[in-house]
Amino acid sequence: MGGKTDEEKKKALKEVIRQLHAGVSPDHVKEQFRHFLEGVSSLEIAKIEQELINEGMPREEIQRLCDIHLAVFKEELQKQDTKIAAENPVNILMEEHKMLQQIIGQLEVLAEKVQKAENINEVNSELAQLKHIAEELLEAEKHYLREENVLFPILEKHEITEPPAIMWMEHNQLREKKKQLKSLMEGSLNTSFPEFKRQLAELANYISNTLSSHIFKENNILFPSALRVVSEQEWAGVRRDFDEIGYCCFTPEHLITLKAGKDEKMELEERHMPEEGVLRFETGSLSKEELEAILNTLPVDITFVDKDDAVKYFNKAEKRIFVRTKAIIGRKVQLCHPQKSIHIVNRIIEAFKKGEKNVAEFWIQAGGRLVHIRYFAVRDNKGNYLGTMEVTQDITDLKKIEGEKRLLDWKG
Repeated sequence: MGGKTDEEKKKALKEVIRQLHAGVSPDHVKEQFRHFLEGVSSLEIAKIEQELINEGMPREEIQRLCDIHLAVFKEELQKQDTKIAAENPVNILMEEHKMLQQIIGQLEVLAEKVQKAENINEVNSELAQLKHIAEELLEAEKHYLREENVLFPILEKHEITEPPAIMWMEHNQLREKKKQLKSLMEGSLNTSFPEFKRQLAELANYISNTLSSHIFKENNILFPSALRVVSEQEWAGVRRDFDEIGYCCFTPEHLITLKAGKDEKMELEERHMPEEGVLRFETGSLSKEELEAILNTLPVDITFVDKDDAVKYFNKAEKRIFVRTKAIIGRKVQLCHPQKSIHIVNRIIEAFKKGEKNVAEFWIQAGGRLVHIRYFAVRDNKGNYLGTMEVTQDITDLKKIEGEKRLLDWKG
């Protein structure tokens, strides 16, 4: 690298981004720092952006000027020789990107045809195709969910936190615009044609430009960074989680059916004896103290009756609706109900044991409150009956909820 130390290179790359944010032209910056830009990797860019955010540069500012960063780094990034195994989850994401690029190409062509039309009747065929495209774009949701809930957490474990956060911001921006496009297409006949054309042009341009840029950033910065830091064993776990979330209508079928390798890391964890006092589950692990606190914090009363009809457990919710004492542990559930309802209890349990039913629910008025009572058959992963769980909840206030109260509306 011509004698450049890693520290000198990092300092120069930080200065590149600072100058871009100060308004210096990309061409000037490229010329000034050409020596340091040679061979710059996606991982280096990701870590530099992350350090700048840690030092106080707003994440929104990095996201806003990402395209300007790419104008400087693009040439070097495209030189990267990234080899990806067919079954690697990144390959699935990149193939889905190709399909999304085809979809936005169609969106651009159709939106342009609509712009040239004098009235809506001239573009009936185009409107039908645009409705289909709006639905396909919304179908990409599972692509985003796999990135946000599987790929991004793995990167964060490898201390790459800010690039995924910026990509997630763009996901949310795209989600909003895609919903607006679908609503526009559904209400096309209720909007004046000039206004419809104006809104369509605005949404099509935004979605096309933002999604194209987003795909380039993921393909050339995020994914290569992931391929450098994520182990083969971790990729096997990622693939398993991808399969669980599911795929898009346009995901190539041959990639879905390719089998991932063995998740050796998970196998080792499964063989490893859990530390004392820790319960290991398929989706994580909890101490006895944590588990008990979680169950007692739930806003519902829970009682569990085992496969032999004996009461085995109940939680201690803060505002329990029906009284439960430790004296009932081991008692037959039939003895916990009035004589007149025992035959119904027996019918429910028998239906659960036979596999005929999985849920029974009722609601009653108690002390001026509406109480929802549900019974659930509890089964193992082979479908064998383990017992019945009773869940009781006061839903009086829940029934009054209208509209929305989003996370961002919370004021403490």
